[in-house]
Amino acid sequence: QVQLVESGGGLVQAGGSLRLSCAASGRSFSSTAMGWFRQAPGKEREFVAGINWSGGNTRYADSLKGRFTISRDNAKNTVYLQMNSLKPEDTAVYYCAARDSNPYYAGPPFEYWGQGTQVTVSS
Repeated sequence: QVQLVESGGGLVQAGGSLRLSCAASGRSFSSTAMGWFRQAPGKEREFVAGINWSGGNTRYADSLKGRFTISRDNAKNTVYLQMNSLKPEDTAVYYCAARDSNPYYAGPPFEYWGQGTQVTVSS
């Protein structure tokens, strides 16, 4: 089992930046692939970014490449999502996810989920 706690969400103006953090516990963090998803009101949850156990392999939703960056610090058991040039359409609840069954691959699916953190981008 992996427990995940997100932080760093909030209200930001369009064009601004936020960095989300996700602290993991319960299993060796360096044995897990990690990811970020988001869900906007009335929409399905969508994949944002993923990173493999070492950080050497990352994947992004095509629409977000160049604005969002996923990274991890295995010494701190934490994965990050740096979000730049934010737009109102980035408003959503952002979820951290983890997978320990295959830590080598950066993409979905994932097995464990955090509770989510709200990101609101005002125009």
